Amino acid sequence: MNIIHISDLHFGPRHWIGNNQILIDKINSYNADIVINTGDNTSDGLEDEYSDAGNFLKSIKCKHVISTIGNHDKRSMRSHELFRKYIYTPELIVIPETTITSKNYLFLDREITMVQDNFTDINFVESIHIDGKTILVISIDSNELYNDDGYVEKEVLKAVSLKIKETDYDLPLLMTHHSVLGTDECPLKNSATLIDFVQLHNIDHVFCGHTHELELMRTKDIYKGYSFTQYMCGTLSSRNHPTDDNMFLYYENIGSDNMHVHLIRIFLNDDKIIFKEELVY
Repeated sequence: MNIIHISDLHFGPRHWIGNNQILIDKINSYNADIVINTGDNTSDGLEDEYSDAGNFLKSIKCKHVISTIGNHDKRSMRSHELFRKYIYTPELIVIPETTITSKNYLFLDREITMVQDNFTDINFVESIHIDGKTILVISIDSNELYNDDGYVEKEVLKAVSLKIKETDYDLPLLMTHHSVLGTDECPLKNSATLIDFVQLHNIDHVFCGHTHELELMRTKDIYKGYSFTQYMCGTLSSRNHPTDDNMFLYYENIGSDNMHVHLIRIFLNDDKIIFKEELVY
């Protein structure tokens, strides 16, 4: 099974100015079973930015293009609705409004906001069948409305865990926007909670973005004897980072002993795009 990992498209003022088709053609040149998009589809959560990002993602010729939401996407009280309208429409995992929670703006006041759906989190579990195996893609919303720092809600994780336990699968994958290991300036404030979730479900592969930097890390809990790999992808196409942070990743034979990670860096040279490929391992 092969996966392409993209992140931080930032359509809007941060998105590079040029021919998006060049990026699409390069992504489509790889034999991917799944495309994982780990958030920040927009710069400011505006509807026109969501629309442009959605059109870009729809141009990717892969049967399974799965996206999560980012902190820049959550800068509007309509963000969760716009995400499902333009980016991805999963079957959401929700919790009752009467549940005691600690995540800010998890529920909006319907009378004040007049939004159709007052639950602002985008959490879901998708089963994908590839080569006789069931891949479980778990998406956890690590974002709070109007906040660049991350936070996950324990009650939401409990609901997702129940869904996972009801599902038969061969390989679980976790996608989230913020780093689970918390190595950035706007961190996931309660990352230990999500690490416990990763260990509970024996998740070996965690995908994230947010920092616009490449970071491939394997961590091990010496006491519990459990480890997982976190794959942090840089930005796919941000003109704020013109030197070496524009990239995407290609994971070949993921979950097997013959797995390889390919780094495709994107350099902007006037009106041209230059791709430089590197076999990481």
